[in-house]
Amino acid sequence: MKKILIINGHPDVVSYSSAMAAAYKKGALASGAEVREIVVAELRFNPNLQYGYRQRVELETDLLEAREKISWADHLVWIYPIWWGGWPALLKGFIDRVFLPGFAFKYRENSVWWDRLLAGRSGHVINTLDQPGWYYWLINGRPGYYAMKKMVLEFSGIKPVRTTVLGPMRSSTDATRAKWLEKIEKSGAQFQ
Repeated sequence: MKKILIINGHPDVVSYSSAMAAAYKKGALASGAEVREIVVAELRFNPNLQYGYRQRVELETDLLEAREKISWADHLVWIYPIWWGGWPALLKGFIDRVFLPGFAFKYRENSVWWDRLLAGRSGHVINTLDQPGWYYWLINGRPGYYAMKKMVLEFSGIKPVRTTVLGPMRSSTDATRAKWLEKIEKSGAQFQ
C-alpha cells in the first residue's frame, strides 16, 4: 500500500490549494493508498530559523509530528501557490525548520558532499500561478520550481519529483477550476 503525505503550504486554509489537496486525497484513497496530511497554516510553530545552523532551536510539537509524517511517507505531495516566483513565506519557514541537517541531509566531514537522508521517496509539486505556466517557464525561468525540486527535495534525496502547474488562476472560470480539480484527483488516483 502506497503511503502518501499531502502537504498544503497555502497560509489560508480556505483556499483553492485546500480544494486541490482534497481532490488529490480523494483520488489516492479511491486507489487504495494510505494518506496523511499536513496543513502548514494549522501548525503552531515559529517559522524563523533564527540562528541558522549555528545553534539549534527546540522543535515545536507540530514540527516533530510533521517530521514523523515525512519519515512515514513513500510519496510527498506539495500543494501551494507561486507568489513572487516562489512559495509562500509560511511554507518557507516550515521547510527551514523541518528540513534540517540530521533529518533531511547530513554534510560529510571535510567534504563538499552530503548524504541525502530522505532518499527512497518520490515527490509531486502542484502549483497555481497568476500567469500562464509557459510564461513562468519561458520568461521567468521557473525559480520556485527549481528551488523546491532541486534545492529542497532532490537535495534531501526525494526523487523523482513530478510537477503540475495550473494557471492563470486570476482569470480562470469556475468550470476551468473544476476541470483542474478533476486532473488533480486523477493524479492522486495514479499516485503521481
